[in-house]
Amino acid sequence: MAQGARAWVAVVGVGAVGTAVGVALADGGRTVVACGGSSVLDGLSVQVDGEGRGDGEATAGGDGTRGGDGDGGPHRHRVRWLRDPGQQPPPGGPALVVLAVKAHQTAAAAPWLRALAGPDAPVLVVQNGVEHRQRLAPLVPPGTPVVPALMYLNAERTGPGRATARRTGGRGLVVPDDAAGRAVAALFAGSFLNAETAADFRTAAWRKLLTNVAGNPITALTGRRVEVFREPAVGDLLLALLEEAAAVGRAEGAALPADAPAEALTWLRALPPGAPSSMLQDRLAGRELEHEALLGPVVRGGDAHGVPVPVARAVQALVAALRP
Repeated sequence: MAQGARAWVAVVGVGAVGTAVGVALADGGRTVVACGGSSVLDGLSVQVDGEGRGDGEATAGGDGTRGGDGDGGPHRHRVRWLRDPGQQPPPGGPALVVLAVKAHQTAAAAPWLRALAGPDAPVLVVQNGVEHRQRLAPLVPPGTPVVPALMYLNAERTGPGRATARRTGGRGLVVPDDAAGRAVAALFAGSFLNAETAADFRTAAWRKLLTNVAGNPITALTGRRVEVFREPAVGDLLLALLEEAAAVGRAEGAALPADAPAEALTWLRALPPGAPSSMLQDRLAGRELEHEALLGPVVRGGDAHGVPVPVARAVQALVAALRP
C-alpha cells in the first residue's frame, strides 16, 4: 500500500456502514473523503453502543480538529465531500478506497472505482455475502487489490452522515490474513472499530453469511426487529434455513462444523433488543433489498452441488416479491 502523498482514504457509499467505517478511519488519524450521495455532508458521526467514546459520540467533522482532550468531547476530523467522480480529488491519490454500498448497488459505483482505485489504491469491500471479489473483478482497474471485509457492527443510519452502531459478539471488521488484508487492518489501529484478520476467510465469510441469510430476510418479511428471532416457530424456520446454507457452504469448501447452524441461531437470538437488520431498514425506507447477495449464493450453490435448499428458495421468492 502506497504511503507518502497517499495519506487520505475514500469512502464510496456513506450510509450507515460507510459512516461507521469512515469515522473509524478518521478516528485512527486518516483524512477521509466521502464520495457520492445527494446530501451535502459537513461531517460524519457515529454513536457506538449507546455509550460511545468520550461523550458517547465519535465524530468526523468539518473543522479539521481532533478532540479527546480529557473532557469527554467527541473526536473531530476534516472530511471532504465529492458529489461525483468528475470532481477533483485531493492530490496524491487515495491510500484506500472503501466500498460500502449495498451489493446490488456495486455496478452503479463503477465510475468511482475507475476514478479512484488502482494498484496503489486497494478497495476494501464492506458488503454482505461471500462474493466480494467476483463482484468487483470486472469493475476495478487491472492490478487493483480487492480486500473483502465482514462487518460485525450493527449500524443504523440516523441522518445524513450520522449513524448508531452496536457491537455484536465483540468483533468489528474481519479481513483476509494476507499482505493486503493486514495492511488494511493496520489503518484502523487506534479507532473504535477493531479490525482483525482471518487465515481461513472462506469459512469466516460463510459463518457470517449464516447470520445474514437468515436474520435479514426474516426481519424484512415480518417487519420486525431482532426480537422476532426468539419466537419458537420463527426459530424453527431460521434453523432450517441455516442448515441448508451450511450444507452449501461446506460444499463450497467452508469448514463449517455440524453445530454451526445452531450456533448462528444462538448468536441471532442474543442480539441487543431493538436492533434492526440492514434489510429491514431498507424495506422501511422503501429501498431495493439486498436479497440476491445473501440468498443467491445458497440457492445457486445448492443447484450447482446438488444440495436441496427448499427453504432458502422459498424465502428468496418471498423477499424478491417485496416491492419498495
